[in-house]
Amino acid sequence: MKGDVTRPTSDRVKESLFNIIAPYIAESDVLDLFAGTGNLAIEALSRGAKTAVLVDKSHESIMVIKENLAHTKMVDRATVLVGDVAVMIKKLYNEGKKFDIIFLDPPYNKNLVQSTLNHILENDIITDGGIIVAERDKDDDVPEEFGVLKLIRDQKYGDTVLSFYKKG
Repeated sequence: MKGDVTRPTSDRVKESLFNIIAPYIAESDVLDLFAGTGNLAIEALSRGAKTAVLVDKSHESIMVIKENLAHTKMVDRATVLVGDVAVMIKKLYNEGKKFDIIFLDPPYNKNLVQSTLNHILENDIITDGGIIVAERDKDDDVPEEFGVLKLIRDQKYGDTVLSFYKKG
């Protein structure tokens, strides 16, 4: 897949992530925030997710995502939105959308995980029992509980940490 403008999730981290969330993927609706190349949503679709919405504010990333979706023949199951994550979360809420799995891979060291979790909760776009996977730097601070979200697992890979939150 193309994607030189972003910091794509390494293959080792991605494989581990999908092994952990495997029970949640079948027939799920997926939201990929800060989507970059789209590789997380595309992987979820290839493993049986029903639909995916991919959000990024970079027009360059959006072009890469569209190319990757075309290359993997997943265009018909994906919606690509360009814009600020907080604004797009509000838009999805206004459209009545809810997601079973939300990937969140913001730029490191900007404390965007907490603010994005807050937007997700304020707009109630995650299903009961839904999972949020936040990829972050080991030095980024995240809470163990965030409203109705509970941190159920932290998995470290060098300087990268995957934090798994579950609603309900």
